[in-house]
Amino acid sequence: MKKLRAISAVVFCSLLTAACSDGGNTTGTGSKDSVSGSASSTTAQGKTGQVVTLKFMGWEASPLETQSVKNGLEQFMKQHPNIKVDYQPVPNTQYAQKLLTMLAGNAAPDVFFLGATEYRAFQKRNVLLDLTGQFKKEMSLDDFVPSSAQIMNVDGKIFGVSSCIVSPVLYYNKAVFDKAKIPYPPSDPAKAWTWDEFRDVAKKLTIKDGDKVTQYGAFGFENFYMTTSEILSNGGRLFNDNYTKMNINTPEVKQVMQSVLDLRMRDGVSPTAKTLESIGMKANQMLQTGKVAMVADGSWALQELATMGFPIGVAALPKLKDAKTHGQAHVHSASAKTAHPQEAWELLKYLSSEEYQISNIQQGLWMPNRKSLYTEEGVKKWYNDKVHPAGFKELIPYFANAEAYPFPMITQNKVNDIITEETDKLWYAGQSVDDTLKNIETRSNVELTK
Repeated sequence: MKKLRAISAVVFCSLLTAACSDGGNTTGTGSKDSVSGSASSTTAQGKTGQVVTLKFMGWEASPLETQSVKNGLEQFMKQHPNIKVDYQPVPNTQYAQKLLTMLAGNAAPDVFFLGATEYRAFQKRNVLLDLTGQFKKEMSLDDFVPSSAQIMNVDGKIFGVSSCIVSPVLYYNKAVFDKAKIPYPPSDPAKAWTWDEFRDVAKKLTIKDGDKVTQYGAFGFENFYMTTSEILSNGGRLFNDNYTKMNINTPEVKQVMQSVLDLRMRDGVSPTAKTLESIGMKANQMLQTGKVAMVADGSWALQELATMGFPIGVAALPKLKDAKTHGQAHVHSASAKTAHPQEAWELLKYLSSEEYQISNIQQGLWMPNRKSLYTEEGVKKWYNDKVHPAGFKELIPYFANAEAYPFPMITQNKVNDIITEETDKLWYAGQSVDDTLKNIETRSNVELTK
């Protein structure tokens, strides 16, 4: 699931898939406005009794995630013997463009992963099945945590249903902290380190052999997906209230960008993504081997980290003013041209159910998007002490109260590319923070007016 390219080095998340819809190509029924218009669909109660095959496409973020999805689909098909799901995971590369091409033609999957940052752009092109009627009959946005509800809601309508949220957090290697006799970062957001406290610890945990750094204090904050959390923490905003204008060139954002840059350029405690590439190790491996003490990454990374055989800890990110993270995740949507809208809805509904969520949350892949799963009784359904480190329960309010990740709220995804281009100049080519933010804001606002 999740995870889209995080604007300067990731993604969540960013995150995605492909397939053909037999019915969509052969029945000639055309698109449908909602699942309630499903007269042509063959269902379990239909007259013919035949099995309907749904083509379901998603990206393969990792083999572990793909297997988690497949396990869930097996349960769905047992519960719905009249629906067969043909799941086709495809590589992340160019997923969104590939899916859009398929939807514009006659080769679209019935149901598919859709990155949160692509959701509104796709909806604007009228290629998504309107789920509003069925959603309002069987669900309510009030059941979802605020970040998830805000992202799904497009002017009062629903065109995609999420299964989870994912959020930036701080991972750390407990053995590195134990060796240095330094207390662990707090899991409780109310006790989160200030940025200065975090920076001081990162400097203490950076070790050199001559001029060569053998252990870095921290990594990951130059990834703009993570940087965004720190901007929110400092009271900054990326857009105006209705997401029609970029509003990034402010003192609050400048302070964050300079602070992150200083970790590497002034303090020498943080490697770049290019440094990791030259070493030939991913961030998780650097953390596992103690070459990095702390890593800012998405909550989804816990699934893999929990299998790597080292003492992992999870904490709230350092704060500038308030301890904050953001929440988002891919949605599941259906093609407006699917010949099986009712069956598609049944699958979408299942993919957002507690049953489907819980198995993936237990493995550390996701966090819940339902308020019910953040209650004391709800947490008991998914908390797994073999995966979730000690202190993880203290972190739970961090996810429940996460602000919506801002980029799913716009339709011009060229803005993401602009941020990547300009922040790369900041991190790697000596462009100033002032020029970086000025360029991002000017260029982005040209795109947002289109």
